Amino acid sequence: QVQVVESGGGLVHTGGSLTLSCTASGSGFTISAMAWYRPAPGGERELVAAITDTNNPKYLDSVKGRFTISRGILGNTVLLQMNDLKPEDTAVYFCRSRVLFDGTDMDVDYWGQGTQVTVSS
Repeated sequence: QVQVVESGGGLVHTGGSLTLSCTASGSGFTISAMAWYRPAPGGERELVAAITDTNNPKYLDSVKGRFTISRGILGNTVLLQMNDLKPEDTAVYFCRSRVLFDGTDMDVDYWGQGTQVTVSS
């Protein structure tokens, strides 16, 4: 089984910074990618930032230049450094860990419970 746990949310003023952390734990798998999502205005989750096992990052246009995603040395932790936060960044941020179980060729996604980020104006 895979457990995904996020931390680091909170309340900041406009222009402030926060760092979110996500750790995927368990055994018998490798992690191919980790990502952060948040609800979009229409209700679906939108991809905020993602990083592959080769450390190739991808960002939502509205956060480029403000957010940085990185993986920990062991590869099962991902950080999201969020700078110059804006009220429109307010959301619950969810971590997704894409894993490949040993002996299989199919990726499976696991999600955390989410962490609240609130940016006051």
